[in-house]
Amino acid sequence: MNYQKNVHYSSLEGKVVAITGGASGIGEELVRAFVSQGAKVGFLDVDRKAGEALATELGCLFLPCDVTDIGQLKDCFATIAARLGVVDILVNNAGSDDHHKIEDITEAYFENRIAVNLRHQIFAIQAVIGGMAEKGGGSIINMGSINWMRGRPGRVLYSLSKAAIHGFTRTLAQELGARNIRVNSLVPGAIRTPKQDAMWAKLDPAAVNQFVELQALKFRLDGTHCARMALFLGSDESCGCTGQDFIVDAGLTLN
Repeated sequence: MNYQKNVHYSSLEGKVVAITGGASGIGEELVRAFVSQGAKVGFLDVDRKAGEALATELGCLFLPCDVTDIGQLKDCFATIAARLGVVDILVNNAGSDDHHKIEDITEAYFENRIAVNLRHQIFAIQAVIGGMAEKGGGSIINMGSINWMRGRPGRVLYSLSKAAIHGFTRTLAQELGARNIRVNSLVPGAIRTPKQDAMWAKLDPAAVNQFVELQALKFRLDGTHCARMALFLGSDESCGCTGQDFIVDAGLTLN
């Protein structure tokens, strides 16, 4: 998608944007979108091959990182600050919605899913807020999900993590507001990505069409729809918005 052709946020030019999980899917579209606006983008991902290819194509900074390793995560944010400057916009995107039954959850799997989907968001925020405050403010965008709102079975730990993101987003909006740091969540619906296509092909191919039937808007969403919202939330055009969930689901949660 040509984001620059559709919209240009002058306030994003030269801003330093850090994105976790940026090598593929929604994350890739986030990287493309912010680069298109003239932002200086540094992104993290565990997939080194895909990350390096995207960074080479777009001319931005990629750092291989397993976000469950908090020490490595902190080092990556320090590198972004050293090479690009103080982070103005953080997009906490990394996560995985693997399906599981309640009976199959072990203590180790529980800890891993919380580490993959929740814990790193807190420590990423912790890594950037000092610089944001010194610079006069910033925007933090936490990636949520409508999954916990809809109560869909087979993803209890994913729902747990995403509901927690909703909660701490509101709390941090209050806590960081005095420092002019805005904290919002971007809440995707049924977003089509290669990973999602592959997953539903195994689980229930018919469910892909059911999403459109349940939505108020009758088309499939993809990563570009989330990226458009992220650009708005990162830009000064959303300067009065904090502590909110911005749902991009084509009306799926209306049912």
